[in-house]
Amino acid sequence: MLLRDLLASSPLVERSRGFGRRLTTSTREPGGLLLVGTPNAEPWHLAAHLDDESQYAGLPVLRPTLVRYAVPANAPEHLSVTLARLEQARRGETVFVVAEDEPPEGLLQRAWDARRSGATVLALDTGPGELEQVAHESLTVLPLAPTAEDLLDAGQVPPGTDSAESGAYAITDSGLFVPSFDTVQHLVSVAAGEAAATGSRRGLRDRLARVLDAISGPPVPDP
Repeated sequence: MLLRDLLASSPLVERSRGFGRRLTTSTREPGGLLLVGTPNAEPWHLAAHLDDESQYAGLPVLRPTLVRYAVPANAPEHLSVTLARLEQARRGETVFVVAEDEPPEGLLQRAWDARRSGATVLALDTGPGELEQVAHESLTVLPLAPTAEDLLDAGQVPPGTDSAESGAYAITDSGLFVPSFDTVQHLVSVAAGEAAATGSRRGLRDRLARVLDAISGPPVPDP
């Protein structure tokens, strides 16, 4: 099945589109989109993609400020922003937490404090937890090898949980399209840029398909 067909039947496109739109509207000033990951996985690629989309859309507020846990002594200024920046977050700014693994307590507390100060908190994560309680809006990514419980939560009742994986996504034997965490980061950044530039649903769907094609190529058929 071609990725274009997968996207056409998946609610992921509209979910990504809505989440991307929130990114473009919740931040009012350049530098106010605060992107932070976990100590084990800082979202470097997403930061680069959002920066590209900011230029594509002509929207400076979409250019992220990467917030880091540890800053080397020789790091340039734009890569020297520490967690202390989250403590200054205020109304008109957005704390975007990207957490494929469990976020540390210190990050969760700073996110709560930012929310109380009026900042918008958004989350891209992998499942239920305190982060989803903190966030105003979250986008949850299922694991590539989802359990029966995962599939039931996604509204699927599969005959089994075997899946064919391409690295960027998996197709379960119930027909559920399960993108990887990295793939969803691509989708969110493209959706944010496209929503800001044109708001075109067809343009977004085609552009997302081209991004996925570039990441993984077409799925390998079963032998």
